[in-house]
Amino acid sequence: MKLNAITIADMLGGIVEGNNKVFIDKLSKIESGEKNSLSFLGNPKYNDFLYTSNSSIIIIDKKLKIEKPVKCTLIRVNDPNESFSKLLNHFGSDKKQLIGIEKHSIIEKNVIYKNGLFFGAFSICKSNSKIGRNVKIHSQVFIGENVVIGDNTIIYSGVKIYNNSIIGDSCIIHSGTVIGSDGFGFNLDKNGNQIKVSHNGNVIIEDDVEIGSNCTIDKATLGSTIIKKGVKMDNLIQVAHNVIIGENTVIAACVGIAGSTTIGKNCMIGGQAGVGGHLTIGDRVMIQAQSGVLRSIKSDTSVMGYPAIKYIDYNKSYVHFKNLPSIIKSLEKIFKNNKDV
Repeated sequence: MKLNAITIADMLGGIVEGNNKVFIDKLSKIESGEKNSLSFLGNPKYNDFLYTSNSSIIIIDKKLKIEKPVKCTLIRVNDPNESFSKLLNHFGSDKKQLIGIEKHSIIEKNVIYKNGLFFGAFSICKSNSKIGRNVKIHSQVFIGENVVIGDNTIIYSGVKIYNNSIIGDSCIIHSGTVIGSDGFGFNLDKNGNQIKVSHNGNVIIEDDVEIGSNCTIDKATLGSTIIKKGVKMDNLIQVAHNVIIGENTVIAACVGIAGSTTIGKNCMIGGQAGVGGHLTIGDRVMIQAQSGVLRSIKSDTSVMGYPAIKYIDYNKSYVHFKNLPSIIKSLEKIFKNNKDV
């Protein structure tokens, strides 16, 4: 796929500076750009590469001030990161469209599926499930009974979807993820033995959700575990039974969310954070990486640490913590002087 600078600028609503006829046929990182490639500058840490990159075209912010001569063509846009994402999608859409049912796959009776289905080799779909239009199900996927999958959803190899799960339109589920497994629930009997709690609910994943590789979303004890519209989840995330995650929340890798916790809209949860059970996390909450949340959090709050406290308070406390050895020495000196008196 070849695109010239004018075409790209039209696609992105940008302004060309330099040779508007130069063309590109690939995308590249700005630090390793080469001739006939397009890069973008979306982070000030990479500003120096603007003047040394061999990329033919670089997308930059409209407000960026150029401090040295550049040898490439620039396209100025409102948001370089968003513009580059559009180009990534554009180049990706040029790939061959998969369609049809491959050999060695099994679609049981009473399964309803619509036009545009791709169903990969060694995948299985059990009875009474429904699959929407233009769904792409790659190899070695298991889909249980009474599952619903919406239009334009992509399910990559090795995903396991248990009975009664509901997945919306335009979702992406990456390899190794398990949806609808039992929650972690046990009760001690009078003899001290662990008795398993039966989980009879399901998982509901709404539209435009992306779930990374090797995530686990447990079904509810009763009712539903719900991942709402627009949620984006990284790899290796555990979502326990009856959890609700609000619209457009993003969750980084290795996060664990305990049972029956509700997380609000537009939250951001950093990697390796842990959220306790039966909590309510408000809207637009930011949980910094490796934090341990043990109590509910109000909307528009940023927290950090273990147990997690307000982000500003944590940073103030850390200043004292890292100076603790010298503080102790000072206190010991004061006590010693007082004793001498």
